[in-house]
Amino acid sequence: MSWWRRSKLRADTAGLPGFREWATLRLLGARSRRLFLQVGLPWGAALLVGLVSVLYTNWSTEASNAFIGWIAGRPWLAFLITPALTVVALFLTRRWFTGSEGSGIPQVIAALHAPRTQEEDTLMRRLFGLRVIVGKIAISLIGLLGGLTIGREGPTVHIGAAIMAETRRFYPHRNVQLERRLLLAGAAAGLSAAFNTPLAGIIFAIEELARDFESRTNGIMITAVVFSGLTSLALAGNYLYFGQIDVPENLGGAFVLPVVLSAALCGLVGAAFNLALLRWRIWMPDWLIALRARRPLLYALAIGLAVAALGVGTHGETWGSGYDQARHLLTGAAPLSEGYAITKWGAMVVSYMAGIPGGLFSPSLSIGAGLAQWVHAAFGWAPMAAVIALCMTGYLAAVTQSPITSFVIVMEMTNGTGMVIPMMATALAAARISAIFTPPLYEALAESNYFGVAALPPGGFLQTKPVPPPGA
Repeated sequence: MSWWRRSKLRADTAGLPGFREWATLRLLGARSRRLFLQVGLPWGAALLVGLVSVLYTNWSTEASNAFIGWIAGRPWLAFLITPALTVVALFLTRRWFTGSEGSGIPQVIAALHAPRTQEEDTLMRRLFGLRVIVGKIAISLIGLLGGLTIGREGPTVHIGAAIMAETRRFYPHRNVQLERRLLLAGAAAGLSAAFNTPLAGIIFAIEELARDFESRTNGIMITAVVFSGLTSLALAGNYLYFGQIDVPENLGGAFVLPVVLSAALCGLVGAAFNLALLRWRIWMPDWLIALRARRPLLYALAIGLAVAALGVGTHGETWGSGYDQARHLLTGAAPLSEGYAITKWGAMVVSYMAGIPGGLFSPSLSIGAGLAQWVHAAFGWAPMAAVIALCMTGYLAAVTQSPITSFVIVMEMTNGTGMVIPMMATALAAARISAIFTPPLYEALAESNYFGVAALPPGGFLQTKPVPPPGA
């Protein structure tokens, strides 16, 4: 209400008993509601994102540890547990929780950039909401209980975006711009809380999701990152995701050689992973493609058996997200087998093809750590921790083709400020090499699965555009 209208109201109602008090209360109510929408609602949602992220982290760790406990000394049990839980997870995903499949980042990209249909909320209802949040958490935990190679960080991004997007229902004047800001804020808050990397959360929202710099003015996003980060800090403490890396202050000019090899190797292996997911019709046997279309639960059984076989064959190295393996290698606690990068890569591809909720960040960082062993074998004089930081950065950048986000994530979660320039160079080069062979993974999945699709059929995940058989 303008100053002139308030003055006129006071003059017109001065002689009416009780009317002035009523007008004052109404004005205070309007101000309180505005304050709630501008401050209370986004702050509360951000706190909730942080709380859910911490709980989800703890539950994921417990699920992974439970699987390891079940098969300790009895690896043959994996051939029962992993296929059975993979079938359960796929059944639940297709029956009740469509839209929760995969990492969740393609869903956020689709909601931000997909062309809108006549009914604007169709895509939002399909990919977000309480149903998707519950499915994302519950089914990914089932996957971790089964030893699948999936991570929790991508799903946390999806969960954060879904929680923040739900607050749009409280705003009297909803529009696409508000929806976009809430989605970006929730996604940034989710990544920030998942890795305890607030700066990476903001950069991720700008570089990977928005892919523009207009989002720098999004005050809701900054607020969400701060409050979700404070919640994570209060509940989980100020920790480094992979621990402190110790590298010499001056690595020397010769360190450019490990940087070049790391960038080339990670760029090529990351591009191969993207192609494996986007062009699965080329390499997947015809009988398995037919099984996937006609008997999806038998298909899930085959996927579970393959994951179990990889895990047993590698003495348990490929089970789970790979967080423990990468951390142990980075801290020097336990080396990995020389073939770890390849076997983990295969387990990650197979697990993702199951079509259940699960992310790529932790497994990608773990694969990068495995590739670092190859680079270190060529340059034994280079500090192992420094090479691991390079390859984790390079592989993540090759898969996502978001180099700034990749090196900031690794820098923040290892306190690797002394490695900024080498990691930046590795990320930029690896992303450029990967881009020669494949589009950005998350964008490609969003476009092929969700753009222009109001309601996908059950099991619509990874339904990429038809690919002709080799030689056609």
